[in-house]
Amino acid sequence: MAAGATVHTFEITLADVDRGIYEDFSLRVARHPSETAAFMVTRVLAYCLEHAEGIEFSEGIFTADEPAVLVRDLTGRITAWIEVGAPDAERLHRGSRAAERTAIYTHRDPDKLLASWDGKRIHERERISLVHFDEGLVEPAAALVERRNALTISVTDGHLYLELNGTALDSDVHSRTLA
Repeated sequence: MAAGATVHTFEITLADVDRGIYEDFSLRVARHPSETAAFMVTRVLAYCLEHAEGIEFSEGIFTADEPAVLVRDLTGRITAWIEVGAPDAERLHRGSRAAERTAIYTHRDPDKLLASWDGKRIHERERISLVHFDEGLVEPAAALVERRNALTISVTDGHLYLELNGTALDSDVHSRTLA
């Protein structure tokens, strides 16, 4: 963990009906001083919505070789490369070559992101998912984050229901490819 990072703990109840995943787990998230609360919330959402055996946070901003969230199989091979925010085309190209599946979770304007990657070399861009949420989810959730958090996430029919520290929020989960 980086010096100066603030550790946030999330006690999570996850019910992803769409994927058949029902889990209760604790998540310790180190937030670097340069990381916004919205970025951290998006990282946590990506972790929950991609939850699978072998999922982990990488060293994030301290390594250019790994995404914010990744999934490894039992051999240590990366099977899912999950970027957060607004990664550059080179990172997406590298991630798409390194893993079976690549996705980006963003709290930014998805149309602007797509435009920023237009014409850039990205390996198999048609396989990369760009996931974003309705405007009223990430920023309000970021304002609710404390050092210790109770988070319940339910996903059904592409709709996310979130309760964070007693406040309920919801959003459609929007996903499209880069192609």
